[in-house]
Amino acid sequence: MVGAPPPDKKILRFEDGTYFQFPALRWSVAHFRQLMPTMNVSRGLGAPTMLPRAIRTDIDQLRFTPVGSATSMTWKESLGATYTDGIVVLHRGRIVYERYFGALAEDGQHAAMSVTKSLVGTLGATLVAEGKLDAGKRVADYVPELASSAFGNATVRQILDMTTGLKYSEDYADPNAEVWAHAQAGNPLPKPAGYTGPRSYYEFLQTVQPEGNHGEKFAYKTVNTDVLGWVIARVTGKNVADLLSERIWKRIGAEQDAYMTVDSIGTPFAGGGLNTGLRDLARFGEMLRNNGRFNGQQILPKEAVADIRRGGNKADFSKAGYTQLPGWSYRDMWWVSHNAHGAYSARGVHGQRIYIDPKAEMVIVRYASHPVASNAANDPITIPAFEALAGYFLSLGN
Repeated sequence: MVGAPPPDKKILRFEDGTYFQFPALRWSVAHFRQLMPTMNVSRGLGAPTMLPRAIRTDIDQLRFTPVGSATSMTWKESLGATYTDGIVVLHRGRIVYERYFGALAEDGQHAAMSVTKSLVGTLGATLVAEGKLDAGKRVADYVPELASSAFGNATVRQILDMTTGLKYSEDYADPNAEVWAHAQAGNPLPKPAGYTGPRSYYEFLQTVQPEGNHGEKFAYKTVNTDVLGWVIARVTGKNVADLLSERIWKRIGAEQDAYMTVDSIGTPFAGGGLNTGLRDLARFGEMLRNNGRFNGQQILPKEAVADIRRGGNKADFSKAGYTQLPGWSYRDMWWVSHNAHGAYSARGVHGQRIYIDPKAEMVIVRYASHPVASNAANDPITIPAFEALAGYFLSLGN
């Protein structure tokens, strides 16, 4: 995409899907705003709050052994192996490590993918903690339009923890999976001739049918977050982009506005449309590490952060078959490890990550463009790498 215009064979477009094919993906994830309609998440007009720096040059040589491998690798080598576009590590609130690669620069923005879900889930947990949202109520109590869909008789808690029974496949490798019909509905471009399906996220959600029973097992499905976004909009009178700006982005001293992709009627994509600067994502993670307090103020209720950290039902989670995440759970759209450090994560396809380790006083935020969407492709490296870095910080003592 270099040139005025770029050569024909180098042009990427949203409309034909070329923007999402590897290696073009490595450019696109840092330039979504050039390819599709978006909505701003304003940081406000105040001066940013700069993160203190205490760079440690020895982190690159830290060694660990990937899962299933007999050979160790260095932290620096792991960045290339996971197709990292940018990474920031905070220890006790200070930037100790920061790197950018490929099309992402330190003043750029990158697609958070499904890390978006965890920020929207945090807004939901906040409203529950404040008593503005009743997690025990049915979705239809807040959004009557969903009464005849699979979501209507699900509770808000079942939406937050993704224990809904839905006929909806999230298998990106299956061209017939419902996730693609969802994407087609949310596509802001004109629909092809003869298309008779839903034309917005709201319309699509009303078509989702039940499969199985609510509350029996964890099943990761993006549409749950879009439903939560609709519920939040009804409760607050603001869409998730505006609420994220008001409740968080304007209060954490962000350096940059964020933005969210939208459908044809301007609805922000709650399930995966957020794009941010990497250091601002680090500010968000540090706020959670400090139990909702950051920039000299209590931004989130402590109760909301505590609910996330407690995690969900491990037995429900185990039924989903995440063999690389034994003993984990899912709560408020966060992935909770239940390891000895109490670490929990926001995870997005192609390698996006927020990783918070309370015991090690560490926050890692990473943007990436791994050619394989599923995090199962990078977890064997990512998880032991992050755990090794946590161990390194603990070894430093005070």
